[in-house]
Amino acid sequence: MCAAAAVTAVLLGLASPAASDQLRKSGYAVGPETCGSGDLAFPRVQIDMKAGFCAGLVGSEEDHLKFPRSIIQVPGRELFVVADMGGWGHTDGRLLLLDPHAASGHRSKELLTGVEYPFGLVIGPDKKLYASSAETIFRFDPLADNPRSTVETIIRHMPGRRITLPDGTKLEEAAHPLKQFVFDKNGRLFVNVGAHSDDCIAPAPITKPCAPAEGASAMAALWLFTPPSGGVFPALKPGDPDPAHTIYARGLRNSLALALHPNFPDAGYAFLQGENGRDLPDIFKPNEEINAIEQGRHYGWPYCYDLSTPSPEFKLVLQSGIYKSLCTASALYKQPFSLLPPHGAPLAMLYYHGVRFPELEGKLLIGLHGYRPTGSRVLIYDVDDHGFPKPAPPPVRYHVSCAADPTHNFQSDAGDVAAAPFDELIAGWHRVNGARPQGAPVGMTVAEDGAIWLVEDKNQTIIRIDRAAGDPPPPLPCDVRSQALIDQLAAFVAKDPQNKLRLTTLRKNLVEKHCVGCHSDFGLKAGQSDADKDATVLRFMLSQDGWIYPGDPASGRLRTRLRGIGAEKLMPPGGESLPKTEPGYAALLTTADLLVARMVPGTPMRIKPGLPQRKFFSKANKECGEIPAAKVVVVTQRNAVDKPGFSRFFRPADPYLYGECSDDDGYYIRQDFLVPVQ
Repeated sequence: MCAAAAVTAVLLGLASPAASDQLRKSGYAVGPETCGSGDLAFPRVQIDMKAGFCAGLVGSEEDHLKFPRSIIQVPGRELFVVADMGGWGHTDGRLLLLDPHAASGHRSKELLTGVEYPFGLVIGPDKKLYASSAETIFRFDPLADNPRSTVETIIRHMPGRRITLPDGTKLEEAAHPLKQFVFDKNGRLFVNVGAHSDDCIAPAPITKPCAPAEGASAMAALWLFTPPSGGVFPALKPGDPDPAHTIYARGLRNSLALALHPNFPDAGYAFLQGENGRDLPDIFKPNEEINAIEQGRHYGWPYCYDLSTPSPEFKLVLQSGIYKSLCTASALYKQPFSLLPPHGAPLAMLYYHGVRFPELEGKLLIGLHGYRPTGSRVLIYDVDDHGFPKPAPPPVRYHVSCAADPTHNFQSDAGDVAAAPFDELIAGWHRVNGARPQGAPVGMTVAEDGAIWLVEDKNQTIIRIDRAAGDPPPPLPCDVRSQALIDQLAAFVAKDPQNKLRLTTLRKNLVEKHCVGCHSDFGLKAGQSDADKDATVLRFMLSQDGWIYPGDPASGRLRTRLRGIGAEKLMPPGGESLPKTEPGYAALLTTADLLVARMVPGTPMRIKPGLPQRKFFSKANKECGEIPAAKVVVVTQRNAVDKPGFSRFFRPADPYLYGECSDDDGYYIRQDFLVPVQ
């Protein structure tokens, strides 16, 4: 931890002024350096980039961004439309107009509000701007005095947030209501209709195919809409029938990354999909996929994953009927064209065409949104003349952030497999105290000047990628809670009988009951004693960046995700119903808060209201960071014996560190900045 902080300090010193002179926007430390030129020069942010590239921060939380998901340029204008979902509330969505030439803090204005889950943004064959909601595709004029008056819906009544399954079950929240879509050069429209769940697993024994993914209105599919002669869909009027569609391809859990070669549908040209696969506990299983889409084919979900591995839950389905031997010996199934890093969550895919980066011309770019060490990056693929990535024989390795082994082979259950190798445009976007938060790229577009624009939803940012002269700065180090601090916090819990009991309760009734098998196994292994299980779960939670700030449950993502606070989706999936359907679940959430609040011995104190932020220091009087008013810290010495007039507090791996201090010895803040917690 000390070494990482020291390296960070050196890097910050090379790239920017003293930490106290830096601005902070959406978690990024911003100095005087810029990326871009002229009036398109923006504060340069410290993201680990390929040589010759840099990242400029165009929009942040101060520009009223809440949960941006996609971006597109208005043709012929240096203006952009942004789809901002606002969160996972069904009426929170907005479409914004972004003016990058306006002053920071005044760059966005609302065009449409109350849009249910806006996601896709496309310039159509008629050069008009098209957008999607959970159930519709519509076009509108973003430059009109009253954009809402120009809305014309062309597709409606697709499966969205609320759906009824074939067995009559009504779901208030489908897992994947977001609609991505693309037009081919003939004006045909392909729309992602995502799966209703992660895995379609029903109570055992499963003897029938996944019903919501079957039939003429299948989910987990790409729907094809064909326009009338002339190639442009008419605006739908009240009473008009819904446009006809066909199921173009099935077995695609969630197709938010779609790319068509400009020559598609001419014979042999690529239609590519980036698959967000099911989740398994293993960080390296299953791989995500690049699929080469062909009409009428099945791509495996939920029966197959990786190249041809059958899902064990569907063993009986794969023994007879239409899906007999689907994964291994069926002409219906089409294996992935290539594997992607596991749990990477591809949410954007495009072919680069632009004048700014000739070395990228024609190449495929894929953004990985996933929060695991295999995500948070943008990939570059060489492609052949028809737009397909170029595979290589095994072993093919990919990068794993902050891991003991920084690379890993693409593998299936059978061992190493062939895959398309890639370069990384953005390679390092893990959180580093004092420099940057973890990044989660979603939408991506190429502007008319050839610059690449990204929206990044976890930190409410819009980023523009431009040229950079000279050698790139050294990659920032991984900056995570030290093992010594985890040991210390685990010891605190072990010595507190009440917190030991709280931990056991959470492990049994939350982690093992609702969380294991969704995103991680929490490190649990067969044969562990109850005490070992408790310790394993606690250490796992403490090692996850941003989950827990001891003494301050309101600041950690463990609380916000369990309670569905903020833009990120509630966890576990379906958790919104648990307080009503599971006795004691609401009390369980309180137990989690109490475990965190009382983890560290000491007195909880609140940062005094007043100035927006209060500086805190190390024992050696080095300025460590600024903590916002109203945050809670655990004070271990009200009158610090080695720093008169200051209180010592304990708040390990604090997000407000500049990166120049170690948190092993606690921090110091002026006594008069603290007030009792009410």
